[in-house]
Amino acid sequence: MFVRPKKSLGQHFLTDKNIALKIVNTLSATPMPRKVLEIGPGTGVLTQYLVGREDCDLHLIEIDRDSVAYLRAHYQPIDFVLIEADFLELDLQPFGERFDIIGNFPYNISSQIFFRVLHAREQVQELVGMIQHEVALRIASKEGSRQYGILSVLLQTFYDIEYCFKVPPQVFNPPPKVDSAVIRLRRNERKTLPFSDKFFITFVKTAFNQRRKTLRNALKPLGIMPEEAEKYASKRAEQLSIEAFIEMATMFANRE
Repeated sequence: MFVRPKKSLGQHFLTDKNIALKIVNTLSATPMPRKVLEIGPGTGVLTQYLVGREDCDLHLIEIDRDSVAYLRAHYQPIDFVLIEADFLELDLQPFGERFDIIGNFPYNISSQIFFRVLHAREQVQELVGMIQHEVALRIASKEGSRQYGILSVLLQTFYDIEYCFKVPPQVFNPPPKVDSAVIRLRRNERKTLPFSDKFFITFVKTAFNQRRKTLRNALKPLGIMPEEAEKYASKRAEQLSIEAFIEMATMFANRE
């Protein structure tokens, strides 16, 4: 059975088994089995190595019917739980208090996947994902870098992020027009923020919306800058650390 990659789903099937094994080995080993969700397994290039790991209670989330049929034909039902669904719309509560995620993410929805993970951060303890190289750099970059942006701040608030390795286009079918990279997210110790997620997302997006402007001007849509935030007023968003973003957002949120 042959599965043709679908452009509409952003499918680029990894063909290099050595890289597939390297990606799977990037996922941390645990002493006890835990649920692992593989997003978009396709024809199972990562799956074949995940099913051999005793620490993985594997659940596959696949939206493509052809890929679902392929996986059912080539693997035993006891190897994993196969769910035909869109991860972006899937109810994650049945997966319990903790699960990890791995996958070769479609470029066209990778940012949406990370926002979904952000909202499910109390459940998602670790993520290993292959994404567009440029996006990987953006997520893993620190303050002061050109790549530092909205996803960098929001994800690094709750996850320790590691850029793992680069993957060239020629190991995919069809080859994408850009390089890919693998990153790993591990949940940090921060549990809550002194304001809502919605407010923080709005605050960070507004700060970076006109990134060449100082924060005094960039944040004008959110109202007058609190007096105690003046120490950051002449800086640009890319110059603020995660802790400084949280501190400044708290000042804005607590205005009377």
